[in-house]
Amino acid sequence: ELVDMRLGAVFMPHGLGHLIGIDTHDVGGYLPGHPERRTEAGLKSLRTARILKTGMTITVEPGCYFIRSLLEDATSSTSPFVSYIDVDVLEEYKDFGGVRLEDVVEITQDGCVNYTICPRTVKEVEYVMGGGKWPPTVDDMPELKRTRLLDPAPLRGIVDAEKTLP
Repeated sequence: ELVDMRLGAVFMPHGLGHLIGIDTHDVGGYLPGHPERRTEAGLKSLRTARILKTGMTITVEPGCYFIRSLLEDATSSTSPFVSYIDVDVLEEYKDFGGVRLEDVVEITQDGCVNYTICPRTVKEVEYVMGGGKWPPTVDDMPELKRTRLLDPAPLRGIVDAEKTLP
């Protein structure tokens, strides 16, 4: 019911990712022959509806924001969300701002390769914040498909290729 109501758009009003190509925020997210751009809250900011193909690179950017104007609208007496939001709990976070995690993934024949090698799990973040060395020697979450995470020189091939460019 809350998904259909688009409650998530109150806390995640941004798009979920964008194509990576010649530009960091590459264009081409909406093309003829692909799904149309959606207009519903929580979907209208998506930067692509393309059917992904092997070799394409895209970001995945889930986030959670506490934007005062959106929160005030969602908790007003006329809002359909007001009965679902604990205003007292929300009060604790209203000045927090928010957080967004961005992964860069390449689409492969059988899934994806995740090129992002920064800490993602609670355990990893706490370890690094406590002074632990990064990258780690063990992947705490292999399902994220961070194949370069345990590589001592994850950019080796990319940096070497750049050196040969004219």
